[in-house]
Amino acid sequence: MREIRLASRPSGWPTADNFDLVELPTPEPGPGQVLVRNRFMSVDPYMRGRMNDVESYVAPFQVGKPLDGAAIGEVIASDVAEVPVGATVLHGLGWRDHAVVDAGHVRVVDPAAAPTPSAYLGLLGMTGLTAYVGLLDIAQFREGDTVFVSGAAGAVGSVVGQIAKLRGAKRVIGSAGSAEKVRYLVDELGFDAAFNYKDAPVREQLRAAAPDGIDVYFDNVGGDHLEAAITSLNKFGRVALCGAIAQYNDTAPPAAPRNLALAIGKELTLRGFIVGNHSKRMPDFVAEVGGWLRAGQISAQETVVEGLENAPEAFLGLMRGENTGKMVIKL
Repeated sequence: MREIRLASRPSGWPTADNFDLVELPTPEPGPGQVLVRNRFMSVDPYMRGRMNDVESYVAPFQVGKPLDGAAIGEVIASDVAEVPVGATVLHGLGWRDHAVVDAGHVRVVDPAAAPTPSAYLGLLGMTGLTAYVGLLDIAQFREGDTVFVSGAAGAVGSVVGQIAKLRGAKRVIGSAGSAEKVRYLVDELGFDAAFNYKDAPVREQLRAAAPDGIDVYFDNVGGDHLEAAITSLNKFGRVALCGAIAQYNDTAPPAAPRNLALAIGKELTLRGFIVGNHSKRMPDFVAEVGGWLRAGQISAQETVVEGLENAPEAFLGLMRGENTGKMVIKL
């Protein structure tokens, strides 16, 4: 088997030198364990933070040890009746082509219920749940709200915008990093407006797209996007702080937002969240989003990269914003 290890901790932007591809004997599962041949694995922005040796909500990766993350695959060895050979399972030991996992740490899924097994890493997995919980529970979305989503062509943002439309948003606005992605948001996902944040200051473009202000901001970017949203938020506006990808590789403190004092007079709510603390919402999420998927009302584009050896470059591409929708690695 092969696995990707953290060779060294990056300073600023990661490079290929921070990763090692290692070949080693395929392990045998012990009692209560299963051996999984991974078919797809996920790369996600939060993994950048785990490359730093700092205390956070999830333990940092260790130098010389394999990275991990969401993966889906087929069980090829098992003595556990509940997780038989041939089952398709979701688990947390990605960045390798085979994994030995405790049976209690896998989730058996129905591959026939998704257009591709990789959907369980995106729309029907943590990505989709993040969008669902962040918009509905954290930002307290209400029918008739005007919603702004940053990083809207990415895995989470693209789902947030679609859920908002399906739940009755008055107007949904997204930011993205290219003209092609802007067209994708409006023409394919049904956003009411979108703009390329590289074309002009975010504050100016958001004001033009939402002249009456916004009620909800779903933040995947931070920095100038958060500052612009605070300016445009209406009284009692709500912000779901999901990520700040614009700052993940910075070596100096962020310059924005500089207008946080506006949150006082506007009585804004800014709330961060970790999706792993909201697993109780999974049944509601699967029922509602799964229903939309079966009815053809919601979609999730994937950017698929082939081969474990290409996973580091795919991760770096994700950090550069080269993906549309969910970035997955096909093994």
